Amino acid sequence: MEKSRRRFCEKIGRITAAAALLPLAGCGFQPLYAENDAGQAVASELAAIRIQPLRDRVGQQMHNFLRDRLNPNGQPVSPNYQLRLRLEERLSELGVRRDETATRANLKLTAEFSLLEEGSGNQLLTGRSTSTTSYDILENPFASTISERDARERALREVADDIQTRLAVYFKSV
Repeated sequence: MEKSRRRFCEKIGRITAAAALLPLAGCGFQPLYAENDAGQAVASELAAIRIQPLRDRVGQQMHNFLRDRLNPNGQPVSPNYQLRLRLEERLSELGVRRDETATRANLKLTAEFSLLEEGSGNQLLTGRSTSTTSYDILENPFASTISERDARERALREVADDIQTRLAVYFKSV
């Protein structure tokens, strides 16, 4: 009796799951990284982007995070696109004690980016991505430095993820 009831519940669960997915078939839902109508895969388009170098250490980290997301094999030999970035970082101290020392800080990282077509230089896409991360300002200066570095890395990763998603959506819609 218990076994047949369990089978019945499993069947009902499968039917419910299939019924929940059925509306997606009619709405034009397609996976982001599948081939588009022209037979081009989004991943191959992303791999054809050359990321222009950035100046400082934060720029180098952003460059590396984006390269890992767009083309894990490194810069393309013959790129079809160029990605230009401009980074801006702001620190704001929060949680001030009575002696006017801060105990917490916000790090806001903003990246303005533009995707250009390689030969013509036509601007295909522009955007801005922002991430705000927080960290503790501790008594120990070394610990505070490490905390700030970690917050910066988290912000860079979030911005790189956002830029990758926006580029993928662009290539999927073209």
